Amino acid sequence: MERVERRWMNRISEMSINETQAVLSRWVRHVKLRIGHLFIHKGFLLFIIGFLLGRALILSKLTPFALPFFAAVYMLRRDKAALAFVALLAGSLTLSLTTTLFIFIGIFSFLIVNAFLRKFFSESIKIVPLIIFCLSFFAKLAILRYFLKNETLYEAVMAFVEAGLAFVLTLIFIQSIPLLAVRKHKQALRAEEIISLIILIASMLTGMIGWTFYGLSLEHVMSRYLVLIFALVAGATIGPTVGVVTGLILSLANVGNLYEMSLLAFAGLLGGLLKEGKKAGASFGLLVATLLIGLYGNGKAEIVPTVMESCLAIILFICTPRSLTETIAKHIPGTVEYANEQQQYARKIRDVTAQRVSQFSHVFQALANSFSTDSFTSSEDYNEREIDYFLSDIAGKTCQTCFKKEQCWSAHFDTTYEYMKKIMLEADAGKLEHNRKLLREWDRHCVKANKVVGMIEKDVTLYRANRKVRKQMNESRKMVAEQLLGVSQVMEDFAKEIQRERENHYLQEEQIFHALQEFGIEIGHIDIYSLEKGNIDIEMSVPYCEGRGECEKLIAPMLSDILGETIVVKREECAVYPNGYCRVAFGSARAFVVETGVAFAAKGGGLVSGDSYSMIELGTGKYAIAISDGMGNGERAHHESNETLRLLQKILQTGMDESIAIKSVNSILSLRTTEDMFSTLDLAMIDLQNAVTKFLKIGSAPSFIKRGDKVMKIEASNLPIGIIKEVEFEIVSEQLKAGDLLIMMSDGVFEGPPHVENHDLWMKRKIKELKTNDPQAVADLIMEEVIRSRSGRIEDDMTVVVAKINHNTPKWATIPAYMYTKKAQ
Repeated sequence: MERVERRWMNRISEMSINETQAVLSRWVRHVKLRIGHLFIHKGFLLFIIGFLLGRALILSKLTPFALPFFAAVYMLRRDKAALAFVALLAGSLTLSLTTTLFIFIGIFSFLIVNAFLRKFFSESIKIVPLIIFCLSFFAKLAILRYFLKNETLYEAVMAFVEAGLAFVLTLIFIQSIPLLAVRKHKQALRAEEIISLIILIASMLTGMIGWTFYGLSLEHVMSRYLVLIFALVAGATIGPTVGVVTGLILSLANVGNLYEMSLLAFAGLLGGLLKEGKKAGASFGLLVATLLIGLYGNGKAEIVPTVMESCLAIILFICTPRSLTETIAKHIPGTVEYANEQQQYARKIRDVTAQRVSQFSHVFQALANSFSTDSFTSSEDYNEREIDYFLSDIAGKTCQTCFKKEQCWSAHFDTTYEYMKKIMLEADAGKLEHNRKLLREWDRHCVKANKVVGMIEKDVTLYRANRKVRKQMNESRKMVAEQLLGVSQVMEDFAKEIQRERENHYLQEEQIFHALQEFGIEIGHIDIYSLEKGNIDIEMSVPYCEGRGECEKLIAPMLSDILGETIVVKREECAVYPNGYCRVAFGSARAFVVETGVAFAAKGGGLVSGDSYSMIELGTGKYAIAISDGMGNGERAHHESNETLRLLQKILQTGMDESIAIKSVNSILSLRTTEDMFSTLDLAMIDLQNAVTKFLKIGSAPSFIKRGDKVMKIEASNLPIGIIKEVEFEIVSEQLKAGDLLIMMSDGVFEGPPHVENHDLWMKRKIKELKTNDPQAVADLIMEEVIRSRSGRIEDDMTVVVAKINHNTPKWATIPAYMYTKKAQ
């Protein structure tokens, strides 16, 4: 009992802890949202920036920041312009009334001039920097002349310098202000945008000059904190840049801060190099830079305050939440977070695409189900209903005005209905006039027997036509349903292929890289996309070998030994210059290869044959061999057979099942014209992994397989393609072996020898007598035998295609690599 109570108490405590964590998580999320709303949407961040820029100085007397900042905010976020105006005036009041007056006059003049120029320029933002330059210069001169009474050449030059700085800062602020707003789409920051943002932040830090905390300069603490952030986020490339830019602006504001630029740049470099140590590594880099540059710049006397400033910056850095640094890193190219964000975006696009393709697949599947004959009324029920309609129409035309209507259809309904149904079925079958017994019985039953029989014989023709149309419609529905189902399956497979992610094979990449290096082969990099058995996919870059074939002769055999599977070069892109790198793709070799030979001749020795043939290696690991014989001879027959193979090739390359592909070709050929244009099709689909072959013979001659001294015949009884709109194809499967010869031929070859009663035995005997296994030689010999049997005459178009099945053994695969016993799993 105590154990049960203890268990329940533990569960209750766990539930309370989980509820507390959930409440705390919701509270933290709520606080983040409120802070983000306050700083971004309400513009409090712009108020802080405006306040600091309002009191920022260059060379202790120039204030070039305020007017460019207001102009940028006014042009880009006009709803926050009033807030920026108040912030700038508030910050300038902490300096002097003269600075406040200068900022007020400049902003007021900018509003007037900009409103005037907008009437003449459609894109006034392009001339804003020039406006700021002129207003800053003339506003400064006006204050010097009318308020300070101190117009000298030196002051005029300084006013010109301040106007030039305002011109540059306007360009910078126009790029950096949009980065402080909420953007709907995350995107990478360009180098110009990063520098502009750093200049804006560094300009804000100049507004902190004079602020101290227990004798420590606040601008030094915040500048080092800024460098630590970017050193951790962006590494040794952006870190020193941030340090140089920040230190330069601080030194312009106060010449005493000149050594600060060296300290910040060095701290950014060390912190970026030690970023793998996370915050501790970046902090250690700042301490080392502070000690070295501090001793060099100010000596031992002021080393303690400098170190204390760095320690305070490190404390702020450690307290910075990880989510903030990750958010910044997502916008800087080259960072891991940015790469993950891009991968996540690409994965999202991929998933959306796959989902859309899958939805289309489901649409086609639904259409296939709707066209399927199973969803309609059964054929028996439909026939009964059609008979009822037919007999009702006959009764309406003959029995409606008959005086015995009530007696026949009320008292003897079943008898009358059965008699009329038998008469209708006999008339439909053409046997009514021979069924005297039925006619006599009907004559005794009906007073208008002859009229009813005549009406039935007249209307049964229409019934027969309607039934034929209905049958054709059902066949068309079935054909469309199968084709839609095939398209649906292809699209579903494509959606699954899209969703396949590349697996991480870092361990295998390292093993292969070190194995090749130990063998003395230099490798640029290795990318493993798949290590699936039979579907290995590896890409690597290797130095240009000047055409010596190192990839095929050395690397591929070594990969075969390491991975325990035959690997060959799939694709190679050579370098365009001698010292460059070649891009090479390696993949699994097929277990079997097909060697082919062809012999053909046109009727009468003409140039155009009605036969066409095609040999296609499909991307699904299959090899297709097809022969099509168009009806007749000449160009018209050649066009028909060639069109059949072209359509078949296009459909097979989509990955559609063979039987559905042939039915699609059949429906296209049967519907596209009303002429009698038929063609045969002899198709063999060889699986290159296991040599299982499917034969689909549509009105074609038999094929033969020669295995040693044994000859096997492959045949199927199917009508030629295009004759009828719906046929059922018989598929014959056969397991081929290495060394087998597959011999396919058109009927002109099979039926070519005259005075031969059994063409099968004659062809088997000729094939068995062959002394060669070369496919081309076999095709030529068979063609020669058939032509000789006709005394050199060619009575019909003739085509022979011979394929030999061999094990796939690359010529360099026999090179062993016994030193590599460790296999990549």
